Amino acid sequence: QVQLAESGGASVQAGGSLRVSCAASGGTFSSYAMGWFRQAPGKEREFVATISWTGSSTYYDDSVKGRFTISRDNAKNTVYLQINSLKPEDTAVYYCAASTSRLLPTAHTRYAYWGQGTQVTVSS
Repeated sequence: QVQLAESGGASVQAGGSLRVSCAASGGTFSSYAMGWFRQAPGKEREFVATISWTGSSTYYDDSVKGRFTISRDNAKNTVYLQINSLKPEDTAVYYCAASTSRLLPTAHTRYAYWGQGTQVTVSS
C-alpha cells in the first residue's frame, strides 16, 4: 500500500507559475500510474493529468492542456505538476493519486490511493 503526500500549494497571482509535488512512500512507486485531480469549492473532483508508470506517456484534460505538465522521478518516488499561466479558475485543492492501471486512467474510481491535497489559490 502506498501513502501519498502533496506539497507546494500556495497563493499566487494570475499569470504566475507553481509546481506542486507528491511524494510516495510504503509501496513500489514505479509500478503505479499517477494522476492529479483538483476540487474547487462547491464542485466535484475533476481529472487534471495522468502519467504512466514509466513516465513515457501522459494525458491531460483539455482545460489544462498546454499550461500544465505532469512528470515523475521514480528514483525520488515523486510526481510533479507544473502549472503555468495560472488563472483564477485554477483555484482548487490539488490531489495526487496512484493507480495500478497500465493505461492512463482519467476516472477517479480507477485510483486506489489518494493524498490529502494541497491548496492552490489564484488571485486576479
